[in-house]
This record gives sequence, structure tokens and C-alpha cells, in this order.
Amino acid sequence: MAELLLDLCSEEIPAGMQKRAADDLQRLLEKALAPLNPRDVHLYWGPRHVSAVLEVDEQVPPRQQSERGPRENAPEKALNGFLRKHGVDKEALTLENGAWVLNRTLPAVSAAELIAAELPDLLWAFPWPKAMRWGTGSQFTWVRPLHHVACLLDGETVPFSLAREGDDAHGLRSGNRTEGHRFLAPGSFEITDAGQWLAELEKRFVVPQASERERQITEGVAALARQAGAEVVPDEGLVQEVAGLVEYPKPLLGRIDDAFMDLPPEVMQVSMRVNQRYFALRDRNGKAAPAFAFVANQTFSDGGKLCIAGNERVLRARFSDARHFWNLDRKRRLADRVEDLGAVTFHARLGTQKARAERISALAGEIARAMGLSVGQIAQAERAGLLAKADLTTGMVGEFPELQGVMGGYYAAHDGEDPEVAQAVSEHYQPRGQNDVPPTAPVTVAVALADRLDMLAGFFAIGETPSGSGDPYALRRSAITTLRLLRDNGLRLDLGALLKRAAQPYESLAAEDRKNALGELENFFAERLRVQLRAEGQRHDVLDATLAARRPGEARASDSLFTHKLDGDLVRLLTRLQALAEMISTEDGRNLLAAYRRAANILRIENRKDGPHTGAPDPALFAQDEERALQDVLQQSLPKLEKSLASDDFTAAMKHLAPLRPVMDRFFEKVTVNAEDPELRRNRLRLLAAFRDSAQLVADFSKIEG
Repeated sequence: MAELLLDLCSEEIPAGMQKRAADDLQRLLEKALAPLNPRDVHLYWGPRHVSAVLEVDEQVPPRQQSERGPRENAPEKALNGFLRKHGVDKEALTLENGAWVLNRTLPAVSAAELIAAELPDLLWAFPWPKAMRWGTGSQFTWVRPLHHVACLLDGETVPFSLAREGDDAHGLRSGNRTEGHRFLAPGSFEITDAGQWLAELEKRFVVPQASERERQITEGVAALARQAGAEVVPDEGLVQEVAGLVEYPKPLLGRIDDAFMDLPPEVMQVSMRVNQRYFALRDRNGKAAPAFAFVANQTFSDGGKLCIAGNERVLRARFSDARHFWNLDRKRRLADRVEDLGAVTFHARLGTQKARAERISALAGEIARAMGLSVGQIAQAERAGLLAKADLTTGMVGEFPELQGVMGGYYAAHDGEDPEVAQAVSEHYQPRGQNDVPPTAPVTVAVALADRLDMLAGFFAIGETPSGSGDPYALRRSAITTLRLLRDNGLRLDLGALLKRAAQPYESLAAEDRKNALGELENFFAERLRVQLRAEGQRHDVLDATLAARRPGEARASDSLFTHKLDGDLVRLLTRLQALAEMISTEDGRNLLAAYRRAANILRIENRKDGPHTGAPDPALFAQDEERALQDVLQQSLPKLEKSLASDDFTAAMKHLAPLRPVMDRFFEKVTVNAEDPELRRNRLRLLAAFRDSAQLVADFSKIEG
């Protein structure tokens, strides 16, 4: 066992590329050094270093290799090519099953030899998202100019060069030197092993572990905030980004001029984050605090006073720009900006943002009616839908796109719009992420649903649908958000009907081959629901069984989520799903499932012969008490089952199936379904079909696994 250290030291690497680079380095090392059984890999990444420390075998032991070559009757040219490739004579080959085969013993290869042979190609082909060339005369690329390639095996340098024929690769060779902090400890130092390398980096003001830098930033900024009587606005993404910008984190605290404290807190926070990577603070009441935190990359002899003053000066300039937009935007009413949306293209085939605002307005009103809102709330939903995108024409949103919606809410309130309208404009983009909470205000929910449904219907109408991992318009997220809005607010709406209404404006846009776009969209929602429920730990087969439940009078089950109004009611569907999951977890449920499968299998086989065996069974043909008992319990249970399903009492519906379990057990134990008498056989198959169809009112049990 040997310790391998590979440290790649370059100029500053973009923060967003560091973690991926470390993961790629591990993947490539494990592949290239697979014969050495690489293991126990430790990765390090930061602004100037991407490194790995791992254990490898000391050598690749001698091994037998057998490689099949050309067939015996292949052209001589093919055989000669095979011989040249392996550097052997024809006498080294043997004939096996009509083909030439090279059997040979490969000698042991030391770890150092294999590493030296593999790493140059690995570094030449390293998959940076963006790479650069520097200097002259070399085609070797790296994310930023590469200074040191330190490669040590048990403390000894593994020598290799990156030069290729006609390309010196900037003279880069492996060695045993790297660098610490650029300013606090300039110059390179010698490495003896991984432990010394880590210790020396620490001494030279480099914290090599990204997680440790994140901890120091989080705790340091929080401590400064407490000293100022405030707390940090949580921002995990900013912590990770800043940890990729500094090697030696030193949090500092600055003050915000009182003159800027009347700006919306979202404006202040976004301006600080986007432009300067500052941390916003808030007081104990949740209001913006007159202070900000930032992280320097070094220590200061004056405690950072000059650095703080410089950052405060920069922030004043940023906030002055924000105030300019804030004051300028409010000189025009938000409603007057709706006309300006006519000059803003939403999508080349879907029209302008003005047309989209009008569609959202009309759809929001329809949704508000379906929600049972008042006449006033319906009007507010229509008004908010019309204004929802108007802030796209403002200077503030032009400067900070992250604030769309939020600024519209502020401007609507400034213009004297109803509070519910301003709130809906502000919050209709929520939830913006998986961890955000969906809005709950009724008017806001109506507008948020209209926004997503219009987008989904439009893009499906023109065939711009997600494929594989590509989803440029975030339609998967829109569908998941729609489902969350319905679920979290307990809305008893027919999603299928809403989709049909949302698709109406696009009927003339859909090409001939897109006429089934609505059906595709319904299936898309069904799949998103499956994905979401699987992520929550729900069984996919139970969901499929629930989706395919048969309704009274329907000949067969359907897999579509929105074929029926019952299925389009998402809250009802999920309640039914939970009741079914609970039922099949009981012994009675499992036994009933087994009886259903047995009945369904018999019917499937016999229907192929002379089916289908439909219609009511004839009681006059019952020859055994078990047949009569099954008919009686079906007649007793079916009305109760349908009544419970109609009233959405799915727990009771499941219980009404329970009496069938012992009756079915006795039926299969005592009754021969495929009787010799044809009429008796047909009648018993119809009785099984009646049982199967009754069970399918609850779920299609054939889709349940296990």
C-alpha cells in the first residue's frame, strides 16, 4: 500500500468550478489507476488548488493476458497489423477456434511507472467547463494558468513531463513543490508527504478543506452579527461561493448609511449579494439591519479598518445606483407599463409578454372562480395577473432580474393597488426553489397557478417539451410547483379541466402533429406526480394502481391522470392513495390482493379462449353455497363502496372490501371455476369478473407489486 498525493496549483479557479473539478479528478484517477486499486480518496479544492490524496497498491502484479486477433483466413495485412500493434512475431500466436490469439505474461508494473504513464494524458484531457491557453507555443489548456504539478508516491516524486511531440506544455513537469497564500506567504515550498503538505498549507495561510472554510465563514459572520445585535440572513449558496473565493477567510463587519435604510430589504440584499458577495443582516424583528458582513482573504495590521472603509464606500455607490432605479421606476404607474410589455418578446412563437399577461389575467379569474372566491377576489386575481409581468420593464428588474415579482409588488403598493393585488404580484413566482414555502393567499395562489399553467400549455402546444436531461424552460419545475400549490393549499380543483382551459389560447398555434399536446401535458403531470411521490417515499405501484381505478359504468381502467374528474382532483387522489397504501399493509389487504390476482389471472386466460365474460351472473345457476355467499357479499358491499367513494371517504371504501377476503378464500378453496358444464363455467367467470370490477372501483390491483 502506498500514499499518492497529487496537488495541482494554478492561478485563481472560478468558485463554481472547484467542487466539480475535484470530483472529476477522483473519477479520472480511479479509472486511470484502476490496476492499482485506488481507495480511501480524500479531495481538497479551493481558489488555487485542486488536490487528491489516496491509497494505491505498490505495483500491478504479473498477470496473464489473452487477446483475440484476426481469424485464421483473414487477409495477411490484418494479421501484420495485429503483430505490429503488440510488437510480437507470428510465432507468439496460437490458433484457437479458428482465430489467432496472443497469450502472454505481462510483467509487474510499479505504481510509479503506471502513474507516470497515465497522468500526462489525464491532465491534457481534463474536462474543465471552460479552459484557456496562455503564453505561446503550447496547446495545453487549463482553467487558469497551471503553475505546479506536485505528484508524490510515499514521499518520493513521481517524475513525468506534460510535453508532447512539438509541444513543451509550458515546460510543466511533476515535482514536489507547491504554493501557499499568494500574499501572506508568497513563494513555493517543498512537500515531503500528505500530512506535511496539509500542515504546511495551514502554516502558509491556506485552509485546504472547503468544508472548514465554509465553517469558519458561517461561524465568523454569525459572531460578528451577534456583536451588532443582529443575525445573518441565511444564504448557504453564498457561503459556498465565498469559500471558493478565499483561501484564508477573515470575516469583517461594515456599516450601512442610514440614508439607504428606506430601500426595500430585498433590493439591499440582492445588490450586496450579486455585486459584492456581502452577507445581509437583519435585526431580531426580521427587518434589515444597518450593517453587512463580508469575508476578506487575508489579515490586516490595522484590524481591517481600511478594508472595511473601502467596502463601505463601494456599497454606498451600489446603493446609490439602486436608489436611482427605485426613484425612477416609481414615477410611472405599474399599470401603465403593461403596454410596454408589447415590445418584450416572451417567445418567438408564443407572442409578447403583454399577450401573456392578458392570458394569465383571464386564466387567473377562471381559477379564482373554480376556487370559490368572491367576486371581489376574482377581480383582484384578474388585475394581479395583468400586472404580474409589468415590472420586467423597470430599471430595477433590468439591473437585478432576481427581483422580478418582488419589485412589482412594491410598485403596485406604491400605486395604491389593493393589498391583495400587490401581494399576488410580489409572490406569484413562489416557491422559487424546493425549500421555499408556496404562497397561501387565495388571490396569489390563483395567479401563481395561472402563470405556470399558461407556460406549460404554451410550450407543449409548440412542441418545446423537456427531453432527457434538457429542460431549458424549467417546465418540470413548473409542473412540480403547480402540484405543490394544489397540495399544500388543499385545493379541490380539477387539474385536467384547468389544463384544458389553459390550452385554449394555443389551439391555433399547435401544428397538426401537436393536436395531442394536451394529452402529452396530462401525462407529463402524471409523471411529475410519480417522481414527486417517489421522492417522498411513496410506492410508485400504489400510485399507478390508484390512477388506474375504474369508475362505475366504465368498461376498463385508464392510465391517464386526468381522464376523469375524480382523478383530476389532486387532493382527492392523494387521500385515496394514502387509504390504499394503508389497506395493503394489513393482512386482510394482502390476502384480498392475492385473491384479486388469482381472479384476474383466471379471467385473462379464459377471456383469450372465449371471452370477454361480462354481464351479471345468473343466481339460478349457482350450484354451491360459496358462489351464493360471494354473490351476496358483492351485492351488499357494492352500494356501500360506491357511496363511500362518492363522498370521498376512501378509508371506509377500503373497509367495505374487507368482507370479500374470507368469502373469496372459501370460494377458491371449494369451487372449480372451469367446470365441465359450459353454462356453469361462464356463470362462475362472470362472478369472478363482478368481484374484479368491484375491486377496481378502488384501484387496479394488478399494478401493485409484491
